[in-house]
Amino acid sequence: MSLSISHLVVLVPLLPLLGAIATVLLGRRLGPRAHLPALAGIGAAAAVAALVLLGTAADVRGGHGEPSRPVEVITTLWNWATVADAGVADTASGTPLGGAATATAPFSIPVSLRVDPLTATLLVIITGVGLLVAIYSIGYMHGDPGYPRFFALVAMFVFSMSMLVAASNFLLVYVFWEAVGACSYLLIGFWYSKPQAARAAKKAFLVNRVGDFGLAIATFLLWMTYGTLDFHDTYTADGTIVPGILGQTRLSDAAGYVGGAVGTAICLLMLLAACGKSAQVPLHVWLPDAMEGPTPASALIHAATMVTAGVYLVTRSAPLFIGCPGALTVVSIVGATTALVAALIATVQNDLKRVLAYSTISQLGYMFAALGTGTMLGFTAAIFHLVTHAFFKALLFLGAGSVMHAMGGVIDMRRFGGLRQLMPVTALTFVIGAAALAGVVPFAGFFSKDEILAALHSKAHPAAHASDHAEVRVAGGALPDAAAGPFRAASYRSDAAPRGAAGDAVGLDALDRPATFQWLYWMSLFTAGLTAFYTFRAVFMTFTGPLRVPEEAGHHAHESPREMTGPLMVLAVLSAGAGLVLFVTDALGRFLAATPSLSAPAIVATAVPHAFHLDLAIQGTLAAAIGIAVAAIGHYGRRSDSATTARWLGPLGPILANTFYFDALYRVAIVKPLEALALVAALVDRYVVDAAVDAIGRVPGTWGAVARRLQSGLLQRYALAGVVGVLAIVLALAWQLRP
Repeated sequence: MSLSISHLVVLVPLLPLLGAIATVLLGRRLGPRAHLPALAGIGAAAAVAALVLLGTAADVRGGHGEPSRPVEVITTLWNWATVADAGVADTASGTPLGGAATATAPFSIPVSLRVDPLTATLLVIITGVGLLVAIYSIGYMHGDPGYPRFFALVAMFVFSMSMLVAASNFLLVYVFWEAVGACSYLLIGFWYSKPQAARAAKKAFLVNRVGDFGLAIATFLLWMTYGTLDFHDTYTADGTIVPGILGQTRLSDAAGYVGGAVGTAICLLMLLAACGKSAQVPLHVWLPDAMEGPTPASALIHAATMVTAGVYLVTRSAPLFIGCPGALTVVSIVGATTALVAALIATVQNDLKRVLAYSTISQLGYMFAALGTGTMLGFTAAIFHLVTHAFFKALLFLGAGSVMHAMGGVIDMRRFGGLRQLMPVTALTFVIGAAALAGVVPFAGFFSKDEILAALHSKAHPAAHASDHAEVRVAGGALPDAAAGPFRAASYRSDAAPRGAAGDAVGLDALDRPATFQWLYWMSLFTAGLTAFYTFRAVFMTFTGPLRVPEEAGHHAHESPREMTGPLMVLAVLSAGAGLVLFVTDALGRFLAATPSLSAPAIVATAVPHAFHLDLAIQGTLAAAIGIAVAAIGHYGRRSDSATTARWLGPLGPILANTFYFDALYRVAIVKPLEALALVAALVDRYVVDAAVDAIGRVPGTWGAVARRLQSGLLQRYALAGVVGVLAIVLALAWQLRP
């Protein structure tokens, strides 16, 4: 099975790439059927990704209560680059990698693909949701002059994201990290003739460059620290093992990872990259403006591709974060803060797509809050929520696109209402997606959201969950020494003294305490109530009350065609039932536990038996119920509570309406100073640099003009010049011969 997986994983990114190339070459000739090459490539990739998932699941061993056997399949296609005599000491252990023989070993960058449970899961989500978005786009983009270009970009997006999650090298991850950013730039600015779309694309591109700079520096630090950028173990010509950064050799070594200032810097730089790509505070400002692109592109970016890259990066790099508990806690703080800030902003938005955009930012914050716990439950809960979020957020965005399609491009919820009468399928599926997002039982978001709350609660109240850890130790047998004890860097590396000193210098380890996570838990619970409020506020404003249709829709407002409603119904089924199935069977949790990155002893030590936390579920359900009730009071049946809301919010209202002034702050603190600096540079360039260069350039012309006047062609002047010259010579000789 491993051999077949190694071949199949190559096809997953290759097929969308071929579809994109074929669309570019044949799109104009195919005309209204220009979607066929891209659709065929993405559809075939989705089928192959499903086979990869099944094959990987067959390789996973282990049952309830005991760790699964790590599973990974590495496929090396070719060697991209090799630098001879570039051996770097492995500072994690203080010796050259592989012993003295590696001191002169070449530094190579192989194009290697990796299949493990995390990769297999994300490949299915990327290609599956990508396929549904592509099918939906046939109806939504029909008649657009850029029809072939759009499908080529969608296929390229799927290719880039598939390579990002399948790459087994940090440099390849960086390459396709940038490729995903380039595709998103082109999709956001797809209607480039619109100034708003062009500005939004540039904003997304520039903000993401800030995070990408962090990933670039982190990649350099990883090479300087570990002497390699490969995830997996490799072998030299003489058979010596070169431990990969996330390979089994290093994972089994208690001294395999550095912490302190260097380790924390690597983790925080990766977090910076994740904040850019996954739109976390303070680099979240690009995502709401990205709504200027076509709605299917928004669904693709928000549900299955770009914005989940940051969550993937932190999960993949879990062993690096484990050695730096302070950095892990910062991940949770950033996530919970982002979730709350974005949810507050979403409560006052009137643009349906912007509500969903801020919702995406908020839900990604939930995932980061779970990742920062550093526990097995936290990592698996984050990916669980990523999976369910892909279903219901794609459903909601495509539902918003269906509304926009019927309303003649209008997306302001204040201008339409009662659309359930015109669009029953869109209304029903949108309500299902809203219930999943709000965490209503038994929809998908209920289970994944409560897993995140459980992960935060276990860090906030470790004593209350101590029995869970004791139970898993009894069920699974004795844990390795490196896995025992508190979740600290000292339990992950034996020579902890130097790291401790460096860690104290960093000053972040003090954040890793129950009191911090108690605040984060209550912030997340309050965010759950806000999520239910703004989600059902959008539902009530859009689909309830008397029928209202804007004049832009004319007299042709109707339900969307089958190409658009078909994917909505498929996603509605997944949003309704996927969470229940995955939670009851715990299939996803046990499957992800076999990911090598999650098999580190310090992570395995935090594993607890799968359980339903009734007390936390009740709290989450009450928060959601209160949020829905408040939304119904203000908006069900098209009631308007604008004045009431303004009174309730008081001075907070303008702050939320202006999105906490993040854009204004960036404009004052960054944009305006840079514009002033650019103006000064332009003046210096024009009046100093250019003036000096021009002056030097005028010197030959000036001398040439003087010489030109001497060559007049008049014999009289030449004779006069000769006489004057002779007189000058005579006078000079007379001056020299004077007594």
